[in-house]
Amino acid sequence: MRHARRVTAIRQTSTRLADGRELVYFDDAGSPERERRADERALDPRPATPTMRFDALSAEWITVATARQGRVHLPPAEFDPLAPQTATNPSEIPDDYDVAVFENRSPSFGPGVLGDDLPEPATPVATGREGSRIAIGAARPAIGRCEVVCFSPDREGSFGTQSTLRARTVVEAWAERTRALSAVPGIEQVFPFENRGVEIGVTLHHPHGQIYGYPSVPQRIRRICASVEEYGPALFADVLDSERQGPRVLIAGEHFTAFVPFAARWPVEVQLMAHRQVPDLAATTPEERDELAVLTLRLARGLDALYDAPLPYIAGWLQAPVAAHRDDVRLTWHVTSPRRAADKLKFLAGSEAAMGAWVGDIASEEGAARLRDAIARADELRPVEALAVPRA
Repeated sequence: MRHARRVTAIRQTSTRLADGRELVYFDDAGSPERERRADERALDPRPATPTMRFDALSAEWITVATARQGRVHLPPAEFDPLAPQTATNPSEIPDDYDVAVFENRSPSFGPGVLGDDLPEPATPVATGREGSRIAIGAARPAIGRCEVVCFSPDREGSFGTQSTLRARTVVEAWAERTRALSAVPGIEQVFPFENRGVEIGVTLHHPHGQIYGYPSVPQRIRRICASVEEYGPALFADVLDSERQGPRVLIAGEHFTAFVPFAARWPVEVQLMAHRQVPDLAATTPEERDELAVLTLRLARGLDALYDAPLPYIAGWLQAPVAAHRDDVRLTWHVTSPRRAADKLKFLAGSEAAMGAWVGDIASEEGAARLRDAIARADELRPVEALAVPRA
């Protein structure tokens, strides 16, 4: 599908909420400029910064964020904390918006002052053999950043229900927040993602996602980096070349290709990979962002057409670490769903949850064929409209 014209006029405006958290409005291309109300709520102080503890057996940092126990859980529609504020709903966003990004009130990382004085890990109880990086009993403040990305002021829906123009604004927000958070000292990994469905653990129905700025590189990305180091810098390029020649391709665009991976773990699993070596969303061109708005919408709507009902999923952007593997870890949108049939879910039981030894329920080739049919149905029932830039 060709775009009508390239979007160039998305506007962003930064402000502060009543307790000092940052709020950034992203206005759709062509939206009129507007004065926005200030946040006049009387808010409690922000929670204490969580703690990170080092698991010496798995070499992972585990965050303990006890304040999240009190976060909002499936409130009634009239008290939607992501809708624009009204006299009866003192929500998180003071005024109307197209897309809004703000610091999470119940974060997994932060609040805290990010900077060159980021605390070093506490002295470990033992360090193991000489030169080992294993640190038993190490702990540190979980200073990072957690942001909420509201896709729309409407209370129902998901990313896939948005217009192409709005999806393009969301892509811009992902990219610009990746750029901003990557520049903050102490943040080592930026991860934009969307959780969709109560089966996944969603606590708000409002269409939204999140962005995490991690103070360490998570295990998933560390494993990918290790694979690159073992195979060589062409790993992503070779994987993409292999997939593009195989039977698992879903959509082939000019800048990105979507496919079901050869070794899919989940009953529904999709990867949308960049054709060129691009480390993260911030490094994409305007043309690539235009295509992402179209392709991600087509995929999201196809996923919902798979079982003729909204599909629970996790959709996240795999990006290179802020300061490593920028020339060989390639931007990929990764979507997984536990739904293995219309009325069945895949649960991570003993082997997978305890040992990380996955057993696939559906062959990747079968999954790809089903998804291609679902995308075709979605394209026919609700075509993704072409992008157009309003004339000045």
